[in-house]
Amino acid sequence: MKLASLRAGRDGKLVVVSNDLAFWSDATAVAPTLQAALDDWDRTEPKLREIADDLERSAIPRTPFDEREAAAPLPRAYQWADGSAYVNHVALVRQARGADMPQSFWHDPLMYQGGSDGFLGPRDPIPLADEAWGCDMEAEVVVVTGDVPLGASADEARSHIRLVGLTNDVSLRNLIPDELAKGFGFFQSKPASAFSPVFVTPDALGDRWDGGKLHGALCVDLNGQPLGRADAGADMTFDFGALIEHAAKTRELCAGTIIGSGTVSNRDGKGGPGRPIKEGGEGYSCIAELRSVETIVWGEPQTPFMRHGDTVRIWMEDQKGQAIFGTIEQIVVQTRDV
Repeated sequence: MKLASLRAGRDGKLVVVSNDLAFWSDATAVAPTLQAALDDWDRTEPKLREIADDLERSAIPRTPFDEREAAAPLPRAYQWADGSAYVNHVALVRQARGADMPQSFWHDPLMYQGGSDGFLGPRDPIPLADEAWGCDMEAEVVVVTGDVPLGASADEARSHIRLVGLTNDVSLRNLIPDELAKGFGFFQSKPASAFSPVFVTPDALGDRWDGGKLHGALCVDLNGQPLGRADAGADMTFDFGALIEHAAKTRELCAGTIIGSGTVSNRDGKGGPGRPIKEGGEGYSCIAELRSVETIVWGEPQTPFMRHGDTVRIWMEDQKGQAIFGTIEQIVVQTRDV
């Protein structure tokens, strides 16, 4: 089952989307918003599935689905916590700047709590006031939970995953060092993230979903050229069960909590720091990792961060070449042009 939110008010209008992303049907008779559906999932989920089945059979009214009319599936959320499950990414970034890699990073997930009061839609522009801030994309997988009890184990946590999707977790790289140096975490360096047009129930992903990881190439294009095709299921040190367990160690998580994987990153098969797609590698899911590899290989970065007018596309395809979650496609614009 695939769910989306069309633009309407602050929290969108809940719709069910066909498996091929061609049509949508109104689901507001079941729940007005996706958050309302998640709050009462035991009641709403079967009814939403009835709509999904009827939509596939063309048994109910349907409307062509235009991803440009979609907001983020959760236009705002009670909680957005982003992990760093692909420790290879962290290792490369730290290696490039000559920093040691603490062994704890391999068994204790990194996680920060991001701003969740407003997310970008999948085709919304990325507002950037100053190119010197170092605008970067981060292609990631996300899950949305139901209510998760305090102290939930990883196995228990996996049973609370309701939906799976993609995000572009925008980062302002050149603001990060000074913020982290204060010892109090990200804020200005982490503006609004964008999410895929639809979120998908795990059962609809087939063998792409193993209970805690999403498998398949996460496609990233920068200005129309392939940047990344990393496999989201490979080299994921912490699966979503482990990330949710980490988040719930000292608090309950409410329905509608979004948990991010962090930048998807694959090791190089030949033992090196990772190779571009044109050199036979899997590429990169963010510019910072590419710049880190360039620094390791050549002594300094070669690729600039995103500038006004640059575009990024993020998607994942099924076996037929169809985008599973739809496509995040964004252009960087001056803030005055938003």
